[in-house]
Amino acid sequence: METRALKQAVRRNIERFPTDFMFELMEEEMKNLTSHFVTSSWGGTRHQSFAFTEQGVAMLSSVLKSKIAIHVNISIMRAFVMMRQWALNHQELSEKLTAPAQQYGQKFKDIEQVLNYLIRKD
Repeated sequence: METRALKQAVRRNIERFPTDFMFELMEEEMKNLTSHFVTSSWGGTRHQSFAFTEQGVAMLSSVLKSKIAIHVNISIMRAFVMMRQWALNHQELSEKLTAPAQQYGQKFKDIEQVLNYLIRKD
């Protein structure tokens, strides 16, 4: 898909792209970006580029109608499911490790109190 068509699709659906989904690079950011890459024979980018967050890429792939965009959208949704699954597993593991730490932590506090009592008693 041509950049022109992509930008046109975004502008036609701008309400789907809040600032936490997409933003346009500022002139200084564009200069910094182009200084890191070789420019084309016609002089490089003439218009400021869009930058998309993860959610913006998902929204973009749902706005675009190409086969590649559809496959990207499917991949993003699968990645979200995998990340959610990982987060749930991670939370369960965290809870399993926290419970004994709290239990033994209280026992160590009790022992510390007893020792402090005995030290003061002498």
